[in-house]
Amino acid sequence: MDLFEYAQQNRLKEEAPLAYRIRPRTLEEFAGQKHILSPGSQLYRSIQADKLSSVIFYGPSGTGKTTLARVIANTTKADFKQINATISGKKDMVAIVEEAKVTLGAYGRKTILFIDEIHRFNKAQQDYLLPYVEDGTIILIGATTENPYFEVNSALISRSMIFELKPLNVDDIKSIVHTALTDKERGMGMYHAEITPDALDFISDFAGGDARVALNAIELAVLTTPPEDGIIKITSAVIEQCVQRKNVRYDKNGDNHYDTISAFIKSMRGSDPDAAIYYLAKMLYAGEDVNFIARRIMICAAEDVGCADPRALQLAVAAQQAVHVIGMPEARIILAEAVLYVAGAPKSNSAIMAIDEAMDLVRTMDIKGVPAHLQDAHYGGAKELGHGLDYKYAHDFPEHYVKQQYLPDELVGHEFYKPGNLGYEKTMKERLQRLKNRDE
Repeated sequence: MDLFEYAQQNRLKEEAPLAYRIRPRTLEEFAGQKHILSPGSQLYRSIQADKLSSVIFYGPSGTGKTTLARVIANTTKADFKQINATISGKKDMVAIVEEAKVTLGAYGRKTILFIDEIHRFNKAQQDYLLPYVEDGTIILIGATTENPYFEVNSALISRSMIFELKPLNVDDIKSIVHTALTDKERGMGMYHAEITPDALDFISDFAGGDARVALNAIELAVLTTPPEDGIIKITSAVIEQCVQRKNVRYDKNGDNHYDTISAFIKSMRGSDPDAAIYYLAKMLYAGEDVNFIARRIMICAAEDVGCADPRALQLAVAAQQAVHVIGMPEARIILAEAVLYVAGAPKSNSAIMAIDEAMDLVRTMDIKGVPAHLQDAHYGGAKELGHGLDYKYAHDFPEHYVKQQYLPDELVGHEFYKPGNLGYEKTMKERLQRLKNRDE
C-alpha cells in the first residue's frame, strides 16, 4: 500500500456514513441474531476457531449479512476476497480462483470468497464456483435477500450451510443507536448527543429491523441539530424531520395499541367504513403486524357479521392468507378490501350468542345423552340396543326436511339460534320458520 492509498483509506474511515463506520469488528460487538450466533452455537464456534465451511446468509436488508462477513474477515487467517454480484462477473471470479490456487499451493492458506447479492449471478456463473467449493480451494460466503432455496443453485446449496438472519428487534436497534451515539472513535460520541426515550423508541420501531435506517436517521439528526449548552438534544420532533415521517402514538405493547385495535373493531361492527379504514391506516403506518390485523378482521367477520353475510368470513380468511404470502406494502390493499366489506356488511351476532348460550348449558346442566334414534347404529349389536331405531332420513322427505327430535330430552323446545332480520340471515330465518310452521 502506497502513501496515497493509505491516505485514501483514512479519509474513507472519517467520511464514510455512520452505518459503515460503526459496523462491529468482532462477534462480541455483533448485535442480534442470537438464534445463530449465541456463544457455543455451531456458527459462532466455527468463526471463533477459524474452521468455517461454505455458508450462505439470507435475510432482509440491514440485518447484518455483510457485517457478519466482515467480522469473519477480521477473525480468519485465510485470505478474504469480496465481490458484489451486481457489478462483478465470471472474469472477477476466475481471477480470484487463480490467485486462491496459488495461495493454497504455495502457502497452504485458504481463500474465503464473499459474494454479496449472490442471487444476482446466473446459473452459469454460480456453476463456475462448484468444483472450487467442492475441493476447498474456495470457502464461499454468499449473502442474499432472497430465499436461497429458490435463487441459488441446488448444487451450491448442498455444499453450503444456510443461515437465516432475521430483522433486528427493537432492543437490538436501541443498543446499536446507543453505541453509535457514544463511540468517540467510530461513532458520533465526539458530538455529545443525547436522545430522548420517546425519540429512541420511535426510531427503533420505525427502523423495522433495519439497523441502517436507524443509523442514517441518527447521523442526520446529530449533524443538523445545533447544540444547546454543548449538548445536541435529539427529540421525537428532530427524528420526525430526519425521516420525513410523523411519530404516531402507537405503543405495540401499551394502552394506545389496545385502544386503537378496539376502535378498529368497533368501527367495523358499527358499520362505519371510514373510521375502520382510518384505524387500519394508523396501525399500518405504525408498523403493526399485518397478520395480527388480519386475524382481528376474521374474528369480526364471524362475531359481528356472521350469518347475515357468510361471505364476509370467506373474504376475511382469503385476506389473511393473501397478506401472509404477499406482505407489505401491497398487503394494505388486501386488508382495506376486507375491512370495507366487513364494515359495510349487514350485521348479526346470533352465532356468538348461540354458541355461548349452548356452552353455558353444557357446563351447567346435567344432560343424560343423545336421543336413541340419533345414536350410531353401524356397529354390531347397536340396533338390538335400540340405537338408530325410528330415525328419519331427512333426504327422503320434501325439501329434505322432516320434523323429529334432535335435542336431548332435557332441552326439547329450547332455541339457541335466534336469527336476525338482516341480509342472508333473514332468508334463513324465513325458511326455518316456514318449515317449522309446515308441521304444526
